[in-house]
Amino acid sequence: MMRTIGLLGGMSWESSVEYYRIINQEVRRRLGGTHSAKSVMYSVDFHDVEALQHEGDWEGATALMVAGARAVEAGGGDFLVICTNTMHRMADEVQAAIEIPLIHIADATAAAVADAGIDRVALLGTRFTMEDDFYRGRLQHGHGLDVHIPDAVGRAIVHGVIYDELVQGVIEDRSRARFVEIIEGLVAAGAEGVIAGCTEIELLVEPADVAVPYFPTTRLHALAAVDWALADQDPAAI
Repeated sequence: MMRTIGLLGGMSWESSVEYYRIINQEVRRRLGGTHSAKSVMYSVDFHDVEALQHEGDWEGATALMVAGARAVEAGGGDFLVICTNTMHRMADEVQAAIEIPLIHIADATAAAVADAGIDRVALLGTRFTMEDDFYRGRLQHGHGLDVHIPDAVGRAIVHGVIYDELVQGVIEDRSRARFVEIIEGLVAAGAEGVIAGCTEIELLVEPADVAVPYFPTTRLHALAAVDWALADQDPAAI
């Protein structure tokens, strides 16, 4: 029996569209015919989320996320996928507030890195994802990865492009070139792969743009959701 995928999205809606597309394409690929995914989505207003993030009001952001997760659960989701990297900052609080399991995006990403046989990776994302411990620390301490981030100037560039361009649907070649330059610097310093640790980065940088293994978190997270939805056994055992 196919489980219902619960999606907490809108952060931004551009990346949520990618989640929905990848999930449904993968279900059709695996099951064939006219199959598509059973899912329920609760989408927030990203304007509210962004304001809370940059005000440092993580308590308010957590309350918003918990409310959204409860709506997904009430709507019939059998498990929860938070369609963003940054808002996994409050993943533990969200999980504690609901009865259904949460698939953590960093765990899905770390599994792919391990499958590639490497352990030294560059991480690009919002300033919160790159600098705070909730994501980088999970990769390092939970999965044994050696995680490298850009220097302060590079972090400012990446963060600015995400919020000033990507979450607004703006894709600029000059920004792609700047990201590739930052990635090349991290690779030269020893990174063996690159984690696109913001779901919108995949709209800008593609695997062909980098010379090392590339880990697109949106796709990896979405595919993990399909694994759970179609698993014969208890998904908590995956």
